Amino acid sequence: MITLTDVHKSFGDKRVLRGVNLTIPKGESMVIIGGSGTGKSVLLKCVLGLVKPESGTISVDSQPADGRDRDAFLARFGMLFQGGALFDSLTVWQNVSFRLLRGSLKRPKTEARDIAIEKLRRVGLSSETADLFPAELSGGMQKRVGLARAIAADPEIIFFDEPTTGLDPIMAGVINDLIREIVVEMGATAMTITHDMTSVRAIADDVAMLHDGVIQWSGPVDQLDSCADPYVQQFIHGRAEGPIEAVR
Repeated sequence: MITLTDVHKSFGDKRVLRGVNLTIPKGESMVIIGGSGTGKSVLLKCVLGLVKPESGTISVDSQPADGRDRDAFLARFGMLFQGGALFDSLTVWQNVSFRLLRGSLKRPKTEARDIAIEKLRRVGLSSETADLFPAELSGGMQKRVGLARAIAADPEIIFFDEPTTGLDPIMAGVINDLIREIVVEMGATAMTITHDMTSVRAIADDVAMLHDGVIQWSGPVDQLDSCADPYVQQFIHGRAEGPIEAVR
């Protein structure tokens, strides 16, 4: 579904992506791991077209990702943002149906509200939540609302940016389970960036480690622990000593 070939991206003198090659099969969940500042978010933004690589190619469903019909391209994606990124001035249902109230996906207001309530129920929130504002919700509830918004338009591809950041271990487990269930139910292709190894094991079919601008290792999640790559082993076990230099 998503193919990146020799993708390079720099910001001034800082080379962030140095020839990324990665394939994400249709209907599978790919989790990209790596330390802070290794370019995981930049990679995701390149796929979405928010950042333009200097060289290399990115294709989605065998079509170039930089095609002209931008609205149609973006309509295929859903996104769960790291911090929830809910609009404070909008109610919960308006947040969930944000894309359904405007643009190429526009639906009548009553239909958009009904869809929002249905998606809220799917992530474990009652219809009474629909008319609340984000400030009235806990962090875990806000994350669920963000997940409901990500799936509101039934996207083919869903991006998850650090989905469990800021959550306690129990709520993180709930969100991980929801993500896994929803991705399987929808048959969606998922791309997640995280450094939370619990999330990796819960939601991944495949794992890729981004280090020093390239994919250091990739493979099925069940091969992660037996992988001989020293970079991967240092990262997944959180060791201070190893080939990855810790910033002191």
